[in-house]
Amino acid sequence: MGLRRYLANKTIWYLGALVVAVVLNFLLPRLIPGNPVDVLVSKMGQGGLSSEAQQRTYEAFMREFGLDKPIWDQFVLYITGVFHGNFGASFSFYPTPVSSLSAQSVPYTLALQLPAIVLGWIIGNLLGAIAAYKGGGWDKSVFTTALLFNSTPYYCLSIILLYVFAVVLGIFPVGGAYSLGLSPEWSWEFFSDAVSYWWLPFLSLVLINIGGQAVGMRSMAIYELGSDYVNYSRSLGIGDRKMTGYIFRNAMLPQITGLALSIGTMVGGALITELVFSYPGMGTLLFGAISSNDYPVIQAVTLIITVAVLVANYMVEILYGFIDPRIRASKSGEK
Repeated sequence: MGLRRYLANKTIWYLGALVVAVVLNFLLPRLIPGNPVDVLVSKMGQGGLSSEAQQRTYEAFMREFGLDKPIWDQFVLYITGVFHGNFGASFSFYPTPVSSLSAQSVPYTLALQLPAIVLGWIIGNLLGAIAAYKGGGWDKSVFTTALLFNSTPYYCLSIILLYVFAVVLGIFPVGGAYSLGLSPEWSWEFFSDAVSYWWLPFLSLVLINIGGQAVGMRSMAIYELGSDYVNYSRSLGIGDRKMTGYIFRNAMLPQITGLALSIGTMVGGALITELVFSYPGMGTLLFGAISSNDYPVIQAVTLIITVAVLVANYMVEILYGFIDPRIRASKSGEK
């Protein structure tokens, strides 16, 4: 009963958060000053289009994008499109569908973020646990290094790595996702070339994630090492190997929550990192859409990111309910 109540509460909470996110996702782009159709028509006017033709084009685009309708009707169209997976056509790249632009960008962001999140979490927790267990010089060196990376903003580390390894040393390419003349395809030539562009943005994300996880794990492990149940168990003669398993299993529980938090922060860091390295992921697509007030693209990208963060956090919360008996006990005791 306790676990079911916990799952029900979390499901309701995240569904409510999703509803709020969908509403804000529609409203916030429209708060950006300026009309995207004006920008689109003005660019056409630079090509010698007459004022009368510009007016007709303006009215046609307003009807095409539904911007001539009241805001409530636009919201209904938006919700209907979301449920059908149709985000409309891009303003800037008309008549290219937003789904096509997103499909081109999502694989690059996933290839950058997922390895950085998973490897950063595993390596950071291992380093933090070993530092807390061994102590001494090992603990000081690991903690200082981890704290340094954890305190460094994503964009600062990205710029440093780009300057040192790409500009000065020339080991890696300066920016982009693959060499000019190549096109994305399933071939060894393209994969090996794309990996050379992938390393620097990946390192800038994974190093900071390792630092944050190591600092958190070290603090929790030190707390557990000094807790009463550890001292009592040692007085009973329980061996260090068995005690170490209990200690680090308990210390891992808050780190699972930290994994959910790191997913959210990693999304923001990856967006900035993509801009620094001109990496054609969701961050670069979103930045270009904001610059041109491209409502459909902004709505699609932010909704994809929001849903991904909510789903990832929800899955971690569910996992937490299964592995931590204290949650089930607390929910069972509620009236």
